[in-house]
Amino acid sequence: MQRRAFLVSSASVTALWPAASRLFAEGRSIGPDRIVARPFARSAVRLRPGPVLDAAEVNAIFFRAQDPDRLLHAFRLTAGLPTTAEPLGGWEAPENELRGHYTGHYLSTAALRYAVHDDIDARARADRMVAALAECQSALGGSYLSAFPEEFFDRLRNGQPVWAPWYTVHKIMAGLLDVHVYCGSAQALTVLRGMARWAARWAQPLGDFQMARVLEREYGGMNELLYNLSVVTGDESLRELAHRFDHERMFDPLAAGRDELKGLHANTLIPKIVGAARRYELTGEERYRRTAEFFWRQVTGARAYCTGGTSNGESWNTEPGQLGGELSGYTQEDCCTYNMLKLTRHLFGWTADAACAEYYERAFWNGIIGSQHPTDGSKLYYVPLASGYWKMFGTAGHDYWCCTGTMGESFASLTDGIYFHDDDGVWVNQFIASEVRWPEHGLRLEQETDFPASGAVRLTVRVPRPVRLSLRVRIPGWAGWGTVARLNSRALESSAAPGSYLVVDRTWKDGDTLSLQLPLALHSESLPGDPTQHALLYGPLVLAGRLGREGLTPETLRAEPTKPRTVPEYKLDAVAAPPLRFAADDPAATVRPVAGKPLTFEVDGQELVPFYRLFDERHAVYWSLKG
Repeated sequence: MQRRAFLVSSASVTALWPAASRLFAEGRSIGPDRIVARPFARSAVRLRPGPVLDAAEVNAIFFRAQDPDRLLHAFRLTAGLPTTAEPLGGWEAPENELRGHYTGHYLSTAALRYAVHDDIDARARADRMVAALAECQSALGGSYLSAFPEEFFDRLRNGQPVWAPWYTVHKIMAGLLDVHVYCGSAQALTVLRGMARWAARWAQPLGDFQMARVLEREYGGMNELLYNLSVVTGDESLRELAHRFDHERMFDPLAAGRDELKGLHANTLIPKIVGAARRYELTGEERYRRTAEFFWRQVTGARAYCTGGTSNGESWNTEPGQLGGELSGYTQEDCCTYNMLKLTRHLFGWTADAACAEYYERAFWNGIIGSQHPTDGSKLYYVPLASGYWKMFGTAGHDYWCCTGTMGESFASLTDGIYFHDDDGVWVNQFIASEVRWPEHGLRLEQETDFPASGAVRLTVRVPRPVRLSLRVRIPGWAGWGTVARLNSRALESSAAPGSYLVVDRTWKDGDTLSLQLPLALHSESLPGDPTQHALLYGPLVLAGRLGREGLTPETLRAEPTKPRTVPEYKLDAVAAPPLRFAADDPAATVRPVAGKPLTFEVDGQELVPFYRLFDERHAVYWSLKG
């Protein structure tokens, strides 16, 4: 891998950034009285060899396979600039009204790969894309920028049919912000400011009624983006513009503690809630914290499957806690998982609550890591949880669903959520082979683990001189009371309750180690609202039954190119999963590990493996129990 030093020193990169951009990149732009745990800068955390780093490198294969000129084709056509590139298909096709959205995700992915992996090629690609987009913006008059004409926004203003123009523009603006923040690109900020000026001019003449009508159409995270841009630029007017994109009709019942989510399009709302969380952080208005926290509790506690994912057919179709009948081939849209993890990171920052980290782990392993094909990095749209379906991935150069982009960003920033800090110490939330540097304390904390293959975790402190700090390691709820902890090979007498943190507060010397053995055990969960359907888990890992490849061909394992505004259709009916005989209250009594096959189990002749590892065959996640 090429390293940053071959292009420009890290010191000179820092010199390019305004102070506000550096604070934003380092997670220090939140009001100090409203934050408990701060994320480390993305550049401070590095993955070490293991399954998560492997997944990041597979994502890089997909990223590098994208042709920038093809991504720019529709932008150049709209700007009246020459282009000979072959058009993309699916949601990026020239006739598709969402065209251009993936280019924004591509910019974010490039910036995140540079920040997290020192990927010089990714930064160079981002710089070239920004320069080309700047040319398009100039040809369009110096402020508006999109792969479709402004006429789309005229239709939106007038209440006429149009897909989701603000959604697409949000992706482009968010990508430009990431390139500025993580790559130090002044040109990206210039282009972005032009787009923000255009957005302000467009929204300014709209009255409250007209703007409320606009907000009923999906607009991504425009409120969050503009709040973030106000921090980076110091422009308070952007905060007022952001507030115009706060969807108060949706926020009102949530702030009052009412779940009125039935019938709503899930991933239209989740990014809006992330924006509400960002407003709370910047203003301290408790209403927006109540909105975000109640929403998070409802979705994770009453509207989520065993995988941590949510939605069926992109929507919440039932009252809370009633997911019986909500298993299909269209469950768990990946964008929802991406945005729920984003919201969870905010909430953990406010509370340092281990429940947030526990949910994060569940959704990370079962909803993110298994949503990328291990050969070419193609992404899922849905994670089908009805028995007998299979994971259907996109077709290269064609589909470019919303989830193609959000998953690209997810796999470019797999270090998110592992570590947080305050002035006194570090939280270790996720068990992933990695390391984090904390320059203020001269600290490097190394995490060695082969999790989830085993529950062995070893943390090693590297410091030039002794330093006093608290090391807070999550003790998962799934580990029960069986966790064994050792400090420098000596067993610790103190313990921590499952679902809390083991806190070791001491003066640490170079080479000190804290080792844990977390017992992974079998357990089951019923489908909310349907006690006859059970899922089996091993620690945080959902186990899936292998139902074979009957009727599957290379063609049926990949989606056909999608038409505008449609979702991929499954071409074959599902096959039925057999009922199983296991004790729901004690699955270990009947579910047995398979000798010689790590993380593989058997019950009633049915083989079970972690869902995140299962590809290119039919599966079952929920089971009916034999009598």
